[in-house]
Amino acid sequence: MVKEIRIYIEGGGDDRDTKRKIRQGFSGFLKNLVYIARNKRIKWDIIVCGSRNNAFRSFKNALEDYPDAFNMLLVDSEAAVNKLPWEHLKSRDNWDSSNVDDTHCHLMVQAMEAMFIADIDTLKKFGSSVRCAKLSNLIAHKTCNTRTVALKSLKTL
Repeated sequence: MVKEIRIYIEGGGDDRDTKRKIRQGFSGFLKNLVYIARNKRIKWDIIVCGSRNNAFRSFKNALEDYPDAFNMLLVDSEAAVNKLPWEHLKSRDNWDSSNVDDTHCHLMVQAMEAMFIADIDTLKKFGSSVRCAKLSNLIAHKTCNTRTVALKSLKTL
């Protein structure tokens, strides 16, 4: 039986305070799972790593440093996904994970920034109406599926 779960997450940059906030956010988001794990006396740890390469490196190190834990990697997909997670990361980033199955790797949307366009009405309170109009147009053409919005599209807004 698993005694420890360790999740290595891309995000937070190099700033300690930003990483702390992202860790708090993910802890809140996953609180029901954390509760279940802790009730079964399973240790739970969220490690916010900064860059995606740092997340992968930390994950790979954890496979050796914490071999009895369930180590998991959570990174942006950075591109459309049409393969299994490790196959996608091998073809996109040349990351080798030959001895780790796909249950240890989960992909987020292409760019987390895409989540901002999920609620245009709220976004309008914080941004210019010109950008919100461009976002509305983008969503109309993408049928509001934030998982398929590439970072390149967001940068043009």
